[in-house]
Amino acid sequence: MEEQLSAFLAHLEAEQNYSLNTIAAYRNDLGQFVSFVQERFTQLNRWADVTEEHVENYVQDMRHHSQPYASSSIARKVAAVKSFFHFLFARAIIEKDPTTHIESPKVKKRKPQTLTHQDVESLLRAPMESKTKGPKNLRDAALLGVLYATGMRVTEVVTLDLVELDLANSRLTCAGKDGQIRELPFDDTVRQLLQAYLEKGRPYLAKSGQERALFLNHRGHQLTRQGLWLIIKAYAKQAKLESAVTPHTLRHSFAAHKLSNGSNLQEIQQLLGHANISTTQIYTQLDMLVDDHEEEEIEENWGEAELV
Repeated sequence: MEEQLSAFLAHLEAEQNYSLNTIAAYRNDLGQFVSFVQERFTQLNRWADVTEEHVENYVQDMRHHSQPYASSSIARKVAAVKSFFHFLFARAIIEKDPTTHIESPKVKKRKPQTLTHQDVESLLRAPMESKTKGPKNLRDAALLGVLYATGMRVTEVVTLDLVELDLANSRLTCAGKDGQIRELPFDDTVRQLLQAYLEKGRPYLAKSGQERALFLNHRGHQLTRQGLWLIIKAYAKQAKLESAVTPHTLRHSFAAHKLSNGSNLQEIQQLLGHANISTTQIYTQLDMLVDDHEEEEIEENWGEAELV
């Protein structure tokens, strides 16, 4: 069974061009399903033996667990299982797809959580208003500035290399999903923050001249996704922002503010790297005051917090 699972994950990487983070999410979700069927149905040793009833039992277990999963989490896990069995069926590894009639829970789409212009300004000022100022503050000021000025995704920001920064022309080259390359401009304020970080911050964080990542952690290595989340969480608290702030909150705020300032949807779609403009259209549903602070699920289960 493990052999087919590995083949599916390899297929996602090689043929679907999914990111490593997406593949890791599939691995975790499918690993949970495998553990469930092997513990509950010990006689199962082939994927062909898995029936619709087995899959339905798994879905019901998540719904009625001692700590029930959110509908969005169940929907994601069911989608992973369905994709896997579609893969097996398409390659004639199984004769019947047991997930054909399995329904995912309905998930209400939430409006993107955004910040007001005032909240964004408070957040961006926070690194340089700390009691202690050093290389990390310069890094964080530049990091937050880039996030809001470009609307980049978390993975896109932390994987930026030095060669992808064109300081002279105030541009970043961003390799997004599906190998898509975007040229993202930033203003003079962000250019100055990046210049200060490169001159007075990054050299003190770098432990080796071999590391080419733009944003470094205290170990001199590429900043991680987890590290970025912790940085934003800390500065949101320092800025006394009432709502939960995540890297995606800045991405949403970037798009909403662009739209309210007169940019058209096609331009915002290109900057965000959306494959379909229907994804971008959700920002037209936001109030132009951009003051909606709905709660959203955020990634906080990182285990031990790393020093960043």
